[in-house]
Amino acid sequence: MLWLKSFHVIFMVSWFAALFYLPRLFVYHCELRDDDTEGHTRFGIMERKLYGIGLVAMIGTWVFAVALLVANPGYFQSGGWLHLKILLALALSGYYGWMKGLIRKFAAKQNTRSHKFYRLINEIPAVLLVAMVILVIVKPF
Repeated sequence: MLWLKSFHVIFMVSWFAALFYLPRLFVYHCELRDDDTEGHTRFGIMERKLYGIGLVAMIGTWVFAVALLVANPGYFQSGGWLHLKILLALALSGYYGWMKGLIRKFAAKQNTRSHKFYRLINEIPAVLLVAMVILVIVKPF
């Protein structure tokens, strides 16, 4: 169990690194001039590569989460905190999928959002991380 938990946390930390940095890349990408083709190309490459690394980390997080539940099925009965954590992880996965759509819009030069929008959505993973850590450590219900 401890090995499964360790790998779950390792992949989760890696995924959150991507979740925190990808919207920040969008902020910088938005601030480029339209005629800065080299900059747009560079940010497009960075965004795609970071997304790929984060996708591997997200999948690893889920694989080890499921492995933990399979190894100890009674754990799923441990309380509402776990159900809410899983729900938040599903929401975070959807958010990450949405990021892929944003990468495609930037690549097609169809971004219509401002840097302020990306600064705001950059806070979503932080809020979810705080909630999930509190759920796992405190187990409030």
